[in-house]
Amino acid sequence: MAAADKAVLIVGGTSDIGRATALTFAQNKWTVQLAGRSLPDLQREADDISVRTGRQVTIHAFDALDTGSFTAFVDALPDLPDVVISVVGFVGQHAYAETNLEHAREIMRSNYEGPALILSLFAERFVARGYGSIVGMSSVAGDRGRGSNYFYGSAKAGFSAFLSGLRNRLATNSVQVITVKPGYVRSRMTRHMKLPPLVTATAAEVGEAVFNALSHRKDVIYVRSVWLFVMLIIRLVPEQIFKRLKL
Repeated sequence: MAAADKAVLIVGGTSDIGRATALTFAQNKWTVQLAGRSLPDLQREADDISVRTGRQVTIHAFDALDTGSFTAFVDALPDLPDVVISVVGFVGQHAYAETNLEHAREIMRSNYEGPALILSLFAERFVARGYGSIVGMSSVAGDRGRGSNYFYGSAKAGFSAFLSGLRNRLATNSVQVITVKPGYVRSRMTRHMKLPPLVTATAAEVGEAVFNALSHRKDVIYVRSVWLFVMLIIRLVPEQIFKRLKL
């Protein structure tokens, strides 16, 4: 199938990573479907990408916390995409989540429940069709729980485990499942933070990494490869020592 005949759905399309990923696919002649909560914001992104690339970009309302609407959302798409990418995520405020269960719940549902359930629904459609690719944006924060972000980290750990299990199940069904771990990313969300350059990617880097992972049949990718070694070291620290660290 030629690239011009392929479609990608990006769930969380107004985020910096979502927009950059959409632009990468459009530049490579894919049709793009952008999904998110704000239709005006999606339309602005779609218009910009269309002007830059000349590719068709459609927009679709989607709320990752409204799980009851997921089936209707998939049924309403103009076409079942060849690739679905979830970049849905919500860091939240960890200190606030420690004392506010609703905020903690929003973090955990946004990073695990919503993304896992929508990708599970697409998985069944892809299996029935006979092909497709699923990409989930997880995080290095899920590689080991840390005191500074364990609500977010535990949700991402659950999402990574979900993607691993889905990949194992679909390995013989011609459906590809990719887990992406970006690490730090320069974005609107992190613009107030001082980030270490060596381990900090741009949104464009993430988009390129996702696109390349599809053709190279990758399973798990760390956008900046240095994270693979950083997290290996962190995972190997004995618990008696690790729990004394302020991470």
